[in-house]
Amino acid sequence: MPAPKGPQHLSAPKIKLDPSRTYTVTVATNCGTFAFTLDVKHSPKTSASIYSLVKRGFFDGLTFHRVAAGFVIQGGDPLGNGSGGPGYTVVEAPPPSAQYVRGVVAMAKTQTDPSGASGSQFFVVTGANVGLPPQYAVAGKVASGIAVVEKIGGLPTNPPGDGAPTPPVVMSKVTVSTS
Repeated sequence: MPAPKGPQHLSAPKIKLDPSRTYTVTVATNCGTFAFTLDVKHSPKTSASIYSLVKRGFFDGLTFHRVAAGFVIQGGDPLGNGSGGPGYTVVEAPPPSAQYVRGVVAMAKTQTDPSGASGSQFFVVTGANVGLPPQYAVAGKVASGIAVVEKIGGLPTNPPGDGAPTPPVVMSKVTVSTS
């Protein structure tokens, strides 16, 4: 398993993505590959942040540090324990109608962060509808490889049911393409 990257001190990106284009993030792991499209139209700041982090190679070598059975898989923490981020926060409140259903990719935040706050940690919903309140910035939706997401979501964890997966799930290479 790769060593955590440690604290990060990046600046928030200033780029704006073209909402008429499709941005697809591909996540290669030791359990297989999945891809998700960024929701640039509804989450322009969140999408630009993820795009920028992917372009920097930020996610390469990071793990999915949390698997919550029937709920989410979560990764993108440079510390590997659920407490790290890129060194900046983007705030983009999701619409009140946001629903966190199977395949939705959204940004993790602490309970004290404002609605829509995000850094680098993201989660992919594995449950049908996990009933989260609309407080988590929506990044996009899985476009391919949902079976890989479900495979990761089905791994044994420590502690059982909600914890670090065994074996560790490493994002070997995360890329973004534009069409």
